[in-house]
Amino acid sequence: MYTENSQKNQTDWANQNIGPFRTKRLFLIIILFVLAVFPSEIGEYTRAALEDAYIGVSVFVAVTLAFFYFAEKISGNDISELFKKAKFAQVPLASFMGALPGCGGAVVVVAGYSSGSVSLGAVVATLTATMGDAAFLLIAKRPDVAIVLLPTSFIVGIITGYIVDIFDKTRDNISLQINSISLINVTKNRQFLYVTYSIIVIPGFIFAVLGLLQYEFEEHITQFITIISFIGISTGMLIWATSSIKTMTNPKETTISRVSEETSFITAWVILAFLLFEYSTNIVGLDLQSWFETVGILVPLIAILIGFIPGCGPQILVTTFYINGLIPFAALIGNSIANDGDALFPAIAINPKIAIIATIYSSIPAVIVAYGFYFYIPNYLTPWISLKLS
Repeated sequence: MYTENSQKNQTDWANQNIGPFRTKRLFLIIILFVLAVFPSEIGEYTRAALEDAYIGVSVFVAVTLAFFYFAEKISGNDISELFKKAKFAQVPLASFMGALPGCGGAVVVVAGYSSGSVSLGAVVATLTATMGDAAFLLIAKRPDVAIVLLPTSFIVGIITGYIVDIFDKTRDNISLQINSISLINVTKNRQFLYVTYSIIVIPGFIFAVLGLLQYEFEEHITQFITIISFIGISTGMLIWATSSIKTMTNPKETTISRVSEETSFITAWVILAFLLFEYSTNIVGLDLQSWFETVGILVPLIAILIGFIPGCGPQILVTTFYINGLIPFAALIGNSIANDGDALFPAIAINPKIAIIATIYSSIPAVIVAYGFYFYIPNYLTPWISLKLS
């Protein structure tokens, strides 16, 4: 007979062999699983969102974080400590990391803010400069545009970051100042999860890059990608549901554990954003393309508002619209400056108030730059095929 002692024994076994089960997280995963196997459009859209979240975002975050954390180990320097020592150069360094393709650089800066080593201006700089994973798509399809947009976002990030630091008087009170983050109890079984997750990332990243290059896969390869995504998502969600960390990992952890834990943490938020996007567009019937084609002068503003949505999925959609000639460069650069990519997920979890403040701050230069291009050089870099300037 199942008793309270039996439940306690199972919980103790899980804690000792994998990690502490987080009941609420486990409940959410069960709901996600039910939605994924649901025999209707809901199940189809859920599975598509999960695969897109893993192949479109998670693998890029994992590879970027691995690059930074391996660099830390090799150099013997903690990136947070480098930011502390940078002082006046902190803002341009943060903006540079944000301007790198993907969200990993911006995520590292946001993590540095949680430890009190990065100013609010540096956070705003990196969130302003980042284009997220949409940068990979733009580089692959329109490198002539990327070579203009990314440096522009970098410069705008520096200017905005310095302005925020000059006028911000509350960062010492708002910053979380997490001086010590507990180490994870890494059991053999948990180490196995880390290794499995890391191995699956490798083919996932390769297929993700080929996908951005618009490579068409055979059906059996597509099925293989689906299997990889399922294993990656399942392993990542198990890591997330049994994780003892609240936000970011301790720099003393191994690189493989830091990458696995933090990528899984971010992936959980990415899945939520992707599901909301999939359900709203496919079930509710939200048609962004129709909006773009009818609202004229409001197109850059709509692109900026889309940039407020956490995650890279909506931003990749905006970039796709631009590549196909549906929106002007003004809308693209406005979205690029306003969007915070996946870096907004840990920011929301660490300090929702700061996440909102940083997003508002980055929206101001987004509006200025976007409408500067819209009114003064409306046809810059690409013809606006489907829309008419008015």
